Amino acid sequence: MTTSIGITRAHTNIALIKYWGKENKELFIPMNSSLSLTLEAFYTDTKVELSDTLTEDEFYLNGAKQDEAAIAKITRFLDLFRTETGDTRRARVESLNFVPTAAGLASSASAFAALAGAMNEATGLNMPAQKLSTYARRGSGSATRSLFGGFVEWNKGDSNENSMAIPVDDANFDIGMIIIVVSAAEKKISSRAGMELTVSTSPFYEGWVTSAATDLADIKEAIKDRDIHRIGSIAEFNGMKMHATMLASNPPFCYFEPESIVAQQTIRTIREERGIPAYFTMDAGPNVKVICKASDIPAILEELGKVFPSEKLIPTLPGEGIRTLTEDEWNASRAAFEGK
Repeated sequence: MTTSIGITRAHTNIALIKYWGKENKELFIPMNSSLSLTLEAFYTDTKVELSDTLTEDEFYLNGAKQDEAAIAKITRFLDLFRTETGDTRRARVESLNFVPTAAGLASSASAFAALAGAMNEATGLNMPAQKLSTYARRGSGSATRSLFGGFVEWNKGDSNENSMAIPVDDANFDIGMIIIVVSAAEKKISSRAGMELTVSTSPFYEGWVTSAATDLADIKEAIKDRDIHRIGSIAEFNGMKMHATMLASNPPFCYFEPESIVAQQTIRTIREERGIPAYFTMDAGPNVKVICKASDIPAILEELGKVFPSEKLIPTLPGEGIRTLTEDEWNASRAAFEGK
């Protein structure tokens, strides 16, 4: 029996300059470049075991064996690596997702980044992270950015080889984020379906793509200057423009829930009345992310706690890029997950 194992942890990321819409659906090449912050609090641990005794791929998520549709999606992704190496062994994939799945917290980003890392190790390809990001992209576009820590740009590119992640800044300064979990339920409209409807029907979409390029250049300068006000205001502006394209789609749709609006209003109040730099962004889901100074997190949590229960507020610092786990670390992670 020939067995090869790879185990990897990847953290999720939140886009500050959004990716919304594909130029090439097959290769997952986006309409515009984007930029994100990798987060410490949310991550996926994945173990891949390649074995010549397996007759088909197996996929277990959070301890539960997944259905044929989920396995087929994983198989298509693993085949990218098999094609590269000529290794035809089937895989047993186990993933522990410390992110609420499909709730607008980019769980697919950490999931496919971790799977790419584990497969990279198990096959012995050992590709550098930047090249590996072109593989992660084929599973989930936002996974491209989870290969690195801190601020990461996903360069749009124009081919499979150059649509990749580029590390921008390690975020080793006074910056953090608070996730307001409005809902951890699965979304009624998937990101993929939402993107396709927006691109094909929203009259605002062309303006979104053009302005996103300007936002990206501006926020990179703000990051270089460590200017939390500009970082936050650019991110807030960019995120709300993205949601405006959805409201102008046909038929219109919206990921906001009533508590999403309450969260936005609360953050504006904290900023305008308390003078604390706090800004919000939202992905394709109802949850609200607060961009702020790490040193201001306790004060912001105190204010948010007057409106939201503490279990809905998750503070986080910037996270690291993907890393290999030992068997002992994997076992500890599984025990921690089972003990949640």
